[in-house]
This record gives sequence, C-alpha cells and structure tokens, in this order.
Amino acid sequence: MPFEKYTVPVSGRSDAAIEEELTRLRAELAAEYDLREVVHRFGESDFTFLSVLDSYALLDRIDPAAFVKDEQMPYWAEIWPAAVTLSRQIVETGELAGKSVLELGAGVGMASIAAARSGARVLCTDYSTEALRFVAYNAMKNRVPLDTARLDWRMVKGAEKFDAVIAADVLYERVNLLPIVTAIDALLAPGGAAYIADPRRRLADQFLELVHENGFEVAETRMFDAEGDQTVAVTIYKLQRLKA
Repeated sequence: MPFEKYTVPVSGRSDAAIEEELTRLRAELAAEYDLREVVHRFGESDFTFLSVLDSYALLDRIDPAAFVKDEQMPYWAEIWPAAVTLSRQIVETGELAGKSVLELGAGVGMASIAAARSGARVLCTDYSTEALRFVAYNAMKNRVPLDTARLDWRMVKGAEKFDAVIAADVLYERVNLLPIVTAIDALLAPGGAAYIADPRRRLADQFLELVHENGFEVAETRMFDAEGDQTVAVTIYKLQRLKA
C-alpha cells in the first residue's frame, strides 16, 4: 500500500507566509470545532499544539453507517498522556535524530512533531483525515517539516520501510493488537525499532505476547508524567526483531 503523502509546507517559506497559512487553517478548523491550544516543554524547547476542546462533542457527528463498518471513535481529537511522555522521551534522548520515522495513530501529531524537531524524517499517519488537518496545522505552528498520510494499520502491504515506528496509546481495543504488530513488522527496516507508549492498559500484556510470538524482543522504560493534578504512569515498549 503506497503512501499518498502530503508535505506540510514549512521548508523554504517565509515566516509571514507561514503565519498567513496558519491563520487560514485555524479559521477553517474553528468553523468546525471548538478548539483548545496547549503548550508543552520537552527538553529545552516549547511546543504549541491545537486540539479539540471536547472530543465527546464529536460523538454526535459519527456517521452510523461508517461506525458499523469501522467502529471508529474520535480518539484522535485528544492529546493523551502517553503521547506527552513519548514526545518528552524522544526529545530528551535524541535517539531518533537522523532516522526515518513513521507514527501510527498519530492523532494531532504531538510525537511526530517532537521527532521532527529532534532531526528525524517523519511520516505522520492516522486513519482519520480530520486528525491529519490538525497535524498539518501543528507542524506548521511548530515550524517542523514532516509528511502526513492516511493509513489503516489493518492494511499495510508493500509499504516503504522505516528506521523507527512510534505510537502512543494505541492498545485500547483487542481487535487492534495483532494488526498493530503486523503493521510494525511490515514497516520496520532491518535493524529498526518500534517505540510504543502505553498508560499501563490491561491489553498491553496481550500485545506483548503477540510481539514475542512474532519474533520481537522487548525492552521497557517505565515513566511518569503529570496530567493536571495527577501523575500518570506510562510504559514505553521498545520492540526490535530477534537476531538470527
């Protein structure tokens, strides 16, 4: 499945041109959604992200016929704690610098933007085309170059390979576990690694069983991040193929 990429227009453009485009994009999004803008600091850099103020308000917009087919919920519209933790880890370690990176289920693109700021060549993907509009805005807002593409992780065939695959909080439905493992296997270049951030969901154990059954070894980094006045526990699983 070849990627139909959209390159976010950042490189080679003046700051004034970018700001003009941001104003236009934000007006389009504001006409359709109630918006929320937040600032996060990763490493020594501040990042600004636009998302939907209340993702539950989008439930009424779900087309019943489309839901029967895909059972897609608007999870993309929120910034989840696991995405914050993964983004911080990417920036602070710098281990994706110079690498080709694909994000699965990117939502509004936080981890992809962190990777791009760190010097990675990023393809940011989500099943939702609505999400990719926010990704484009956020990439421009943070002045990072990246590509976007719509990707169904159940149908990854013949795609190009990447040095790293990243994802945050995607282990929320049992039906997704094997497709995610299969997608990672199809997308990773030899010697590559996948980084999956998860807020200690119960399904993570089943995911790890599938990972081991499909020839990967796993290293775990346990971290904590603040969400309001609460501390959220997040584990980042680093998956690599077992060496022959």
